[in-house]
Parts: sequence; structure tokens; C-alpha cells
Amino acid sequence: MTFHSMWAELLPIGRSSASGGYRRYAWTSADAECRAWFEEQARARGLAHEVDRNGNQWAWLGDPAAGDAVVTGSHLDSVPDGGAFDGPLGVVSSFAALDELRARGTEFRRPFAVVNFGDEEGARFGLACVGSRLAAGQLTREQAHRLTDGDGVTLARAMEAAGHDPDTLGPDPERLARIGAFVELHVEQGRALDLSGDPVGVASAIWPHGRWRFDFRGEANHAGTTRLTDRRDPMLPYAETVLAARREAELAGAVATFGKIAVEPNGVNAIPSLVRGWLDSRAPGQDGLDTVVGAIEKAAREHAERHGVDLDVARESFTPVVEFDHALRDELARILGQDTQGAAVPGLTVPVLGTGAGHDAGILSGSVPTAMLFVRNPTGVSHSPAEHATEDDCLAGVRALADVLEGLVCR
Repeated sequence: MTFHSMWAELLPIGRSSASGGYRRYAWTSADAECRAWFEEQARARGLAHEVDRNGNQWAWLGDPAAGDAVVTGSHLDSVPDGGAFDGPLGVVSSFAALDELRARGTEFRRPFAVVNFGDEEGARFGLACVGSRLAAGQLTREQAHRLTDGDGVTLARAMEAAGHDPDTLGPDPERLARIGAFVELHVEQGRALDLSGDPVGVASAIWPHGRWRFDFRGEANHAGTTRLTDRRDPMLPYAETVLAARREAELAGAVATFGKIAVEPNGVNAIPSLVRGWLDSRAPGQDGLDTVVGAIEKAAREHAERHGVDLDVARESFTPVVEFDHALRDELARILGQDTQGAAVPGLTVPVLGTGAGHDAGILSGSVPTAMLFVRNPTGVSHSPAEHATEDDCLAGVRALADVLEGLVCR
């Protein structure tokens, strides 16, 4: 099965006819279709399909218990109305890279697996990388059971409805101990490769990042009869905080985004009683992130006080800076700087770049050696239907991944 045919099979699953984007949320019917597709790809290649205690899917070649396995893959779920490439490109490319290695007659000296991590985007339950966080012990079963979606459905209930036992959730150190190296291919979520003219790059690090919830509590009242001076309108300090976030991010060389909001009572002719906004902020270093988030919270409290509004701020998730394994990262760069016979090519280099986006590879980095490859995104747009990669660049990514995997599984 070719890259093109696999891509065509996945393309319609969970796609919105209205937006053209994807709504592949964890433990929904669209997610189930993606998971069935993954199992089918594994079976078609004679791989042993396995679902672990946290709902992550594995397709194994060789004996997993032998240890020192080379693993590749990504995720198949999406953000609301997300693009086609974020996650699925890595999974499809992993199967395609295996096909390429078999066509080359590669002799596998280490166990090999393709993985689909569950609920990477956190679109439904509000926490990113749930499957890998659970496996790595960064999320406990109790914490996972407390996660709920916008309709009040718990993660445990959703998993149970999808046929998975939520009581098995928890750390999986024995499984992670089997992995000698994990390489994740991902579409670039920016334009660095487009600007450099390279189809493929190697990741150096993931910026520290987190999500904070700002609850502005005022007083509901009639929009048409309440004097402006008598209002305790939480929308005002919220709006001023959004502007402050942009200003502080620019000053700190970071990024800060209020991309989600909930309003109560949410009536056109009613002054809100509550405006709840979620801040996503990322920076090249921890000091920069602390500076920008601290400044945003300070501004929010000042604006709230001026308008007679109460404010609560809670950090919902946080991931510190992730430096990918230097030896593995350098090995990827070395492999990709050679010709097909393994000879170094003078002047042939692969870009090494950082990213502000979180990934399962970042979560696993504290437990196993991890590395990432990026495929050029000419639009620079991600988490949107405009996200894109040309088929030529996708195939270049498959070849690069195959080269890297061959270098790892043959040693």
C-alpha cells in the first residue's frame, strides 16, 4: 500500500463538510475509525497489533520483550477543525517507511514498532498528550479520571463507552523500558523550512509551554437598563487582558494566545456574570515564559480590580523545556547528511530547529531517547484546514524517516 493510498483512506475520516477541517476527538466515532484504520495497516503488514493499558496502539515487528526497540509514530486525533497533517502524517509516514525498508531488503536487528498515541491534542478533555503522559507517569489514573469534556462526560466514561477499561490507566514503565529510541515525524508548525528551502529538518528542542485558565467573575445584569457606571462587567478586563497578552509576548520574545472562551449566561442582552478564558503561552526558555505569564496575570488583576471584578487564575497544564537526546539528534543529522551508500556528502546538511509546539516525543523524552523530524509546511499554518505539505515533501519525509530507521535498526 502506497503513501498516497493510505493518505486517501484517512482523508475523509472526521472531516467537517462545513469547515473542511477535522474533528477527530478522543474516544469518539471518528477516533474509532482512525484506530480501526491503524489496526488494519498493522495486520496488512503482518505486524502484531496491541492496545496498551492507556489506549495507545502499537504495531510490532519482532519481539517487544527483547528490548532496545526502535519505535516511530505519532497520533491520529485532531484539534477542533484542525488540518489533515498534524499527527496523521507521522503515522502514515511510519508505515510507508517500513514498506520502504522492506523493499530495500533491510535486515532488522532490533525490534521495531509503529505507535498511535491516544488523545495527543487534548481537544476533548482539555489536557494534551494524555496517552503518553499516562504511560510516562506524568498523569495519574486519579487525575485522568477527573478529566471531563464540555458536556460533563468524564474521560473514564468515554473510554468505557469505546470499549476500553479505564481502570487500567496508569504508568507503564515496563513498556517504555523496551524502547531504545523513539523518532517522531511531524509536519512543521511554522515556516522555518520553507524559508530555508529544505524539505526536512531535525528538531533540537521543544519550548516550555503551558495552559492557564483565567476566571473573571462579575455580576449579571440587563444590557439595556444597567448604567455603565453601575456595571461589574467581566468582559472588559478579559478583553484588556487579551491585549496585554499580545503586548507582553512581544516584549518577551514569546507567544501568548487566548484561543478559547466561555461566557455565562451567554446572552446577547445580558451583561456576563463570568468570562472564562484559556491562555496558551510558550517561550524559548523557562525564564521568558515565567516573565510573560507573570506579566499577563499582573495586568489581568489590575484590570479586574479597576472594573470591580474578581479573578482566579489556575495553571491547568505545563511542560518544561525539552532538549531532545543529543546523541540521537546528532545521529539523525549524520544519517541525513550522507548519500544512499552511506558516504558523507560535503556541504549536505539538514537544518536543526526548535519548536514551540508540544509532542508525544517531548513527553517521552524523560523516559527514553527521543528525536523528531519535521516536514516542510509551505503555508506555515497549523491547527487549521490551511495546514499543508506537498506530496513531494511528504515522500521526502518518508525517505528521510526510512534512512534514519535503517541506521538505527541495523546497528
